[in-house]
Amino acid sequence: MRSDRQCKEACRPGSAVLFGEVAINPRKLGPDDLSACLQLDRIALTGLWTKQQWEQELADISRMVMGIDAEDQSLIALASAWLVVDELQITAVAVDPMHQRCGFGARVLQAVMDRATALGAVSATLEVASTNTVARAFYAQCGFSTTGRRRGYYSNGDDALLQSRSIRRGRDFRTYESE
Repeated sequence: MRSDRQCKEACRPGSAVLFGEVAINPRKLGPDDLSACLQLDRIALTGLWTKQQWEQELADISRMVMGIDAEDQSLIALASAWLVVDELQITAVAVDPMHQRCGFGARVLQAVMDRATALGAVSATLEVASTNTVARAFYAQCGFSTTGRRRGYYSNGDDALLQSRSIRRGRDFRTYESE
């Protein structure tokens, strides 16, 4: 785990491209990153998706998957999403436990939102387990707020909280109003 000072330096806007052994500029992930995504999924998300789901996510050009690599080319953070009309639906955010709380999750999530904004997105949505207090705090820090609940959504019976945030000022197709 990194010191608070090191993590703050990594998160600082305009920071250098490298932070210790970590490249902090997110990059688009593709089919060649399958094994790295599976490995990060296992250690950070306890196997959220199957190999087939990751293959589809990485091969589908309508999906956005961004990642941050360590200098040794190991994937330490990723965010995955897809765009529906002007709404970005975030499907996964993962950070290697050895690199958590250093701003890499926020950086890779912002990269996906920036890419979606360039494609016309005005809002972002996601689902998070109501019992996952760490993830809920992370998303709140990233500007998300709870807009709904799906009772018993997860296989263990946990509720899913629906969260959203605006990512770009503009016209909202649901209300036909400008912000």
